[in-house]
Amino acid sequence: MSFAPRDSHEAQVQFALERGVPAMIGVLASNRLTYPARAFDMAHCSRCLIPWQLYDGLYLIEVDRVLRPGGYWILSGPPINWKKYWKGWERTKEDLNAEQQAIEAVARSLCWTKVKEAGDIAVWQKPYNHAGCKASKSPPFCSRKNPDAAWYDKMEACITPLPEVSSARDVAGGAVKKWPQRLTAVPPRVSRGTIKGVTARSFAQDTALWRKRVRHYKSVISQFEQKGRYRNVLDMNARLGGFAAALASAGDPLWVMNMVPTVGNTTTLGAIYERGLIGSYQDWCEGMSTYPRTYDLIHADSVFTLYRNRCQMDRILLEMDRILRPRGTVIIREDVDLLVKVKSLADGMRWESQIVDHEDGPLVREKILLVVKTYWTAHEAMTKISSRTVK
Repeated sequence: MSFAPRDSHEAQVQFALERGVPAMIGVLASNRLTYPARAFDMAHCSRCLIPWQLYDGLYLIEVDRVLRPGGYWILSGPPINWKKYWKGWERTKEDLNAEQQAIEAVARSLCWTKVKEAGDIAVWQKPYNHAGCKASKSPPFCSRKNPDAAWYDKMEACITPLPEVSSARDVAGGAVKKWPQRLTAVPPRVSRGTIKGVTARSFAQDTALWRKRVRHYKSVISQFEQKGRYRNVLDMNARLGGFAAALASAGDPLWVMNMVPTVGNTTTLGAIYERGLIGSYQDWCEGMSTYPRTYDLIHADSVFTLYRNRCQMDRILLEMDRILRPRGTVIIREDVDLLVKVKSLADGMRWESQIVDHEDGPLVREKILLVVKTYWTAHEAMTKISSRTVK
């Protein structure tokens, strides 16, 4: 996952997405990053000029929260290798050395080990557990806050504690399989029973279900036959990431942004990352942190049911229209009565839509709405409105 603010660099996130690379608009400020604890195997920062050593090391503490046990943090650019570049950076040697030493001190306080520094790159590793973490001047461990809470949740200058281990050699929270086995293996959070209502058996059933559903999608959506037609895919209600895993298992050359709505079971996002997939939290009554015309395919399973009494249906549809590329596809799964209402709004937005049967046949009340965003300009729309006025 790449993220960057919309600042003087302007549309660097948009450039990444147009290359088919996962990216979101985001910034390290006062709120937590919108990812669960122990999500990433590696965090990398290249010339991002973030003051890692300031505010009691608050930003590195947040990196520590989202890093998996044993994960790596890589810093490239200032102040690393300042002895070579200090003149070009127009800063004194003393200033740059003090900054790097301060960063090193924060890393030690988090019990990180510096693996190597070579050229313009320095690499640190997070410990596999906190069994022997007794660094001097360490921040306190967070006592009450949910480690996965990250939707308008403030950063705090305390270390997110790792799950307890029985041996100093154990990986806190459980080790994940290597890729690609981890895609379908039972995630440690499921096997440990930390996700309410999800067991190893129900996880396996969910994986099989989404493989069946993806096969059905491919049988009714002709665009899937065009290799590379879909590159950037968004799942608006990802649950355990079964839709993304089924697409990845099929070998399609695409990636999926798995969004977990804040009104549902948000604990599943951690399991999505343990499967080797990516995603974020999202409230679909609000706009998504991305640029217009970002995604080729949007998948919305029961999203309108989830937000039925929270915000207007057309508000969600308009946000989908904003982030969908022209000629992009939307797959919406809902009860037939609700789906008819969604289709009426979609047709009013100049989308081409059709309702098809559930993968288990026409007797199932849940149906699937397939939508293609038409390509039209504001000039064309105004011309049609003017012609109706004249008539």
